[in-house]
Amino acid sequence: MDIARIHSLFLKCKSVSIDTRKIESNSLFVAIKGDRFDANRFAKEALEKGASYVLIDNEAYYLDERTILVDDSLFALQKLAKFHRTYLKLPIIALTGSNGKTTTKELIQVVLAKKYKTKATVGNLNNHIGVPLTLLSFNAETEIGIVEMGANHKKEIEFLCEIAKPDYGYITNFGKAHLEGFGGVAGVIEGKSEMYKYLFQNDKLAFVNFEDPIQIEKTKNIKSFTFGVNRDNTDVCITSVKANPFVEIGYADIIISSHLIGLYNANNLNAALTIGKFFKVNDLSIKEALEGYVPENNRSQLLTKGTNQIILDAYNANPSSMAVAIENFLQLDSSNKIMILGDMFELGDESEREHQELVNFLLNEKEVRCFFIGAAFYLCKVDNSQFQFHKSFDSFSIGLKNEAIKNSTILIKGSRGMALERTLEYLV
Repeated sequence: MDIARIHSLFLKCKSVSIDTRKIESNSLFVAIKGDRFDANRFAKEALEKGASYVLIDNEAYYLDERTILVDDSLFALQKLAKFHRTYLKLPIIALTGSNGKTTTKELIQVVLAKKYKTKATVGNLNNHIGVPLTLLSFNAETEIGIVEMGANHKKEIEFLCEIAKPDYGYITNFGKAHLEGFGGVAGVIEGKSEMYKYLFQNDKLAFVNFEDPIQIEKTKNIKSFTFGVNRDNTDVCITSVKANPFVEIGYADIIISSHLIGLYNANNLNAALTIGKFFKVNDLSIKEALEGYVPENNRSQLLTKGTNQIILDAYNANPSSMAVAIENFLQLDSSNKIMILGDMFELGDESEREHQELVNFLLNEKEVRCFFIGAAFYLCKVDNSQFQFHKSFDSFSIGLKNEAIKNSTILIKGSRGMALERTLEYLV
């Protein structure tokens, strides 16, 4: 069946699903093979739960006229999304970067939603499956689409841009993330800059942070709309930035007081403000949107647990995001500071060096107690009265049961696989 015919069937459906546990009535179920399972075998269940059509690539599971048989379900999903994007012809903003993608995406959405009917990537569905699902969630009522793109190796952003065909692009930053897949920081810059290459080749526009010399260099020949702090040569001039602990930014004659913690979130706010200005959202609406945004899902949340103030930033971590989170935490005007830090994943050959550098840096911070959790940090174990090293979270939790932490300001940060939000159970 050709893609135009599949698209015509898709338009009769309310949604697309790849998980029968979340199936909706009148949906299209796409059976995608995984490393350990074949979703084709769930086609019958999907129809029984209310799907109108099922798209499969194993003819052994063909049922009836409601079954769409293709050679490769994943490829068909991607092709369908690309066709649908062209069919809708709506403006699409794409963003990628090493850190801050999801927060920035959410900030852009709340700002643009003040004037437009927007839809954006849900959560972090930002890969070769998530981006097509995001595009297929857009409909005729969507006025602006916002697509987050993640990558852990080269050519991935290039591939996603060919599917989403963005009209506008923004790269949050170039940091030490997924070094194993990219082969180092230079590989990260090259991989993320594939978005700039797409924008240049298709005469599209980049939003550019003039605080980042890499962005300036990489976008010299691209149409751009720029922002910076106290810079007269940018399209949007941010007049002030500060954080203690919440970030506050100034623009023109307004001050925006956010619920985001840490100066590292300032550029996320600045980018959302800038994109709002580009799309003619008025200043007061931008202020209202940014001040109303409250982070969740373990991203830079400020929590109170008993007698403790907690900065929970346990969604993810890499050397760049860990460094800025620690720097921000150290400058806070608080007493009894404690850091609970978990291993950083996907660093490849750089893992031991990056973990050791972080431990060495903190050796000079005599006023802060540090708990290091995970096998990588444990290899960096040193004898220091302010440090504790635990090979596993279980070892750490046993220690917490025996030593209650009270009246402290605490930073909790680690890679997603460490699930350090579990720490909250042990704080009183």
